[in-house]
Amino acid sequence: MSYQVLARKWRPRSFKELVGQSHVLQALVNALDQDRLHHAYLFTGTRGVGKTTIARIFAKCLNCERGVSSTPCGQCSACKEIDEGRFVDLIEVDAASRTKVEDTRELLDNVQYAPTRGRYKVYLIDEVHMLSGHSFNALLKTLEEPPPHVKFLLATTDPQKLPVTVLSRCLQFSLKNMTPERIVGHLEHILSQEQIPCEQAALWQLARCAQGSMRDALSLTDQAIAFGNGCVNEAEVGAMLGTIDQGQVLKMVTALASGNAARILRAVATLAEHSPDYLAILDDMLAMLHRIAIAQAVPDAVDNSQGDREQVVALASSMTAEDVQLYYQIGLVSKKDLPLAPDPRGGFEMAMLRMLAFRPDGAPAAAQPLDISGEDNSAANEVVAQDTDSDHDHSDAQPPGQEVVNQVRDAPTVVEAFEPSDMTHGSEIVTAIAGQQGSSLTVSDTTSTSDGNTVPAMPEEAPPSNYDQPPDSESVFDPAPPADQYDDGAEPVPVVTELPVCSTEAVADTTKRLTVEQLDPKSWIQLYRQLPLGGVTGTIGTNCEFVECDQQHVRLRLDEQRSTLYNDTHRQRLEKALSDYFEQTVKLSIDTGPVVNETPAQWRERKIAQRLEQAKASIYADARVQTLVNTFSAEVLEESIVPVGNTIK
Repeated sequence: MSYQVLARKWRPRSFKELVGQSHVLQALVNALDQDRLHHAYLFTGTRGVGKTTIARIFAKCLNCERGVSSTPCGQCSACKEIDEGRFVDLIEVDAASRTKVEDTRELLDNVQYAPTRGRYKVYLIDEVHMLSGHSFNALLKTLEEPPPHVKFLLATTDPQKLPVTVLSRCLQFSLKNMTPERIVGHLEHILSQEQIPCEQAALWQLARCAQGSMRDALSLTDQAIAFGNGCVNEAEVGAMLGTIDQGQVLKMVTALASGNAARILRAVATLAEHSPDYLAILDDMLAMLHRIAIAQAVPDAVDNSQGDREQVVALASSMTAEDVQLYYQIGLVSKKDLPLAPDPRGGFEMAMLRMLAFRPDGAPAAAQPLDISGEDNSAANEVVAQDTDSDHDHSDAQPPGQEVVNQVRDAPTVVEAFEPSDMTHGSEIVTAIAGQQGSSLTVSDTTSTSDGNTVPAMPEEAPPSNYDQPPDSESVFDPAPPADQYDDGAEPVPVVTELPVCSTEAVADTTKRLTVEQLDPKSWIQLYRQLPLGGVTGTIGTNCEFVECDQQHVRLRLDEQRSTLYNDTHRQRLEKALSDYFEQTVKLSIDTGPVVNETPAQWRERKIAQRLEQAKASIYADARVQTLVNTFSAEVLEESIVPVGNTIK
């Protein structure tokens, strides 16, 4: 006997063998068992979901020699002939090849005659939407009032092309696409019966490529068996389909979540060995980020379509919702830019690095600067990170064009430089940056010193000896010479303004270790800043207010607007962090509702706003800024004023 393909060999022969489509089976089974049969049925759905199979089983149920029921015997001559496709009273018509009205009239001429062998004469018209308009008109009257021994079973993949007059005369059943989980389960059953070894990861690849069609999945499995010489392996299936291993995409997103650029570039290098389609990789990453966002908002709604639900939930707990949204948006934009890149790999790498280069406003920044080469670039590190506080006190991202430079000779002054706007008579734009830990306002370019530090460029006649002045001096630079010493278009003199350094008392307070009995709404903020929490758990904790404390039991209240991210896993992590801090077992309970007292997040926002107002006041009070404004009609761009330094006290 010749080989029979899996799609035909394993075609269901009864309703019990069908996979999925329970909403259709329930209606058909009840109608058969209760003898409430309609004269016309319409089955719709994409290819390979079971339209023709259900129609044939239904015809078998109607003509089984043991009587009409939802469980045909499968042993009588009628059942066997229907399974073999040679039952005389089951007339299968391919509407795609018989579209003319003459074909329809010829078909309907035999409707009036009684069935030859069976109980009913069943007309199974496949792809019925291919019939012409005249054919539908010829079919309408018979379709509405057929003889009692005739049943019409119509199947189509495009019900929108059917006339409304036809739809109104049929009971319509819409078949759903098969889920990857259901396809994988069915393939495992079939391959185990066929005694063919397989890897589950390979079956997931086949299920995804089938796109909801069980017939396509079985056809691809036949191809994979032939390609793999009698077995279905992950590597060989990936080579056959030309797809990227989903594990590689997972590694890429994991590296992205860690903020490690070197790790990302290594993952891209691994992908490049297989000459991948980088646009397809971006699509897979966007699909992964979409599932991570769903896991953060509604964890129970995450599907297992890729077979990696646990990994997705774990990634959702390690990433902030802001980062996920940012990565998704940058990925969408990068899809448009990728064809414009001189090299696809280079364009993809730039897209990945761009995701790390920007952070949403108010989101916690990475604790360490990006390390692309994997070497110890201490000079570059000093440019990116000046101070660090607790895990929760990170500064906002600096605006583009701003260069944060190193401390000058260990003096507690941070110098920040902006490239100047073009100077003209009567108009000038001065970009100003101020901070509580000391700042500079400059309209000059920057230059590099011999020891690698970056400082504002000085005019040639300005002596550099003032670098040795103590930090509490009036200025780190010499006073500016009069404006009339410069010709038109000459570079302006750097203007430096210092702010008083914040007292260290506030910093010292955050280092005190509290006891459980000392907890109150204010000390809770101080305590939380010392807890090593991040990700979604950190977001939840920073939006909790202190309610009460009874011996070793602490009660918090979570802002109800943030409660969608909360689950018991985050409560357990917070409880462990508190127990580690107090060095004793602490029980934690978290309620949700409107908060009354200040939360750590609200405290941080208030401090940031205060620092910004102080920076603005310092800029406007600076004598040199006032001179520029009064003399040259300069304008201070308030949106460019950003407090300097990462520390919030």
